[in-house]
Amino acid sequence: MGPRLELFLTAEDRAEHGDSIRRVLSERLPKQVRGWPTHFQEIDDPLDRVGRMRPTDGPVNHRVDVHDVDDWLTTRLGLRQYDGELSARDWLTMSQQRLAETTGGAVFHDELGTLTDARRRLAWYPEQVWRHLLACQWLRISEEEAFVGRCAEVGDDIGSAVVAARLVRHLMRLCLLLEREYAPYGKWLGSAFSRLPAAASLTPAFRGALAATDYPTREAHLCDAYEAVAALQNASGLITPIDPTRRSYHSRPYLVLHAERFAQALAVTITDPDLRTLPHLLDGPAPTLGPRGQRTGRGR
Repeated sequence: MGPRLELFLTAEDRAEHGDSIRRVLSERLPKQVRGWPTHFQEIDDPLDRVGRMRPTDGPVNHRVDVHDVDDWLTTRLGLRQYDGELSARDWLTMSQQRLAETTGGAVFHDELGTLTDARRRLAWYPEQVWRHLLACQWLRISEEEAFVGRCAEVGDDIGSAVVAARLVRHLMRLCLLLEREYAPYGKWLGSAFSRLPAAASLTPAFRGALAATDYPTREAHLCDAYEAVAALQNASGLITPIDPTRRSYHSRPYLVLHAERFAQALAVTITDPDLRTLPHLLDGPAPTLGPRGQRTGRGR
């Protein structure tokens, strides 16, 4: 754990000089910078190889890595011979966490411009991919929004709370998508969400849903959050605005958003031929949307 610096050379210079640069830095780096050790002590635990900053009297085991841009992109994102042209399916193979790592952090000097250009091209999804991912995220919400009430209906309050927590996570990731921010993995999700403009108004609803000890309170806070995020989707200009208010889940005695309405509105705007052949739900089979946006072929 601690800071890392990455140096980028041409592929030829890296092959010729990379090892010697690492060796010279190990021998000549100061042992401390502003009171912090530059040495990272190796850990013997094979399941936890992340070094810890420790003082040393010997060579510094530093975290200055030497790359060339193509090799780095291959390692980070699985891209080979990246020329800036990516298909929609190429984009879908890359995790948001990896894209956030690749495009985040300061660049202090880039005389060749290759790193800056790559980061600029990877800064956000093409619009068609963005629409597809938003549709998928709305369908994830649609898949489970009724389960908060269904679990409570059979006396499973813990199950209801677990589903509610998962829906809060889906909504947080949806907000990041709407704000054109790559979502990090779980450790940093709350931190990334807290920096969004909508965080201040949405956090009370999220906290209320997570802290609720009864179903009616949980449902009320979730519905507040649904309506707020639906309003953000309407304001994005990507779809014709849809009524964002809560409503009954068919004839059942609980309230939902019917989030599939937003997924369907996004799906019909997708024209990319590769994306149109994909189900608009990434972690499961695509449901069939009926004429009123209702899902068919699944148990209610």
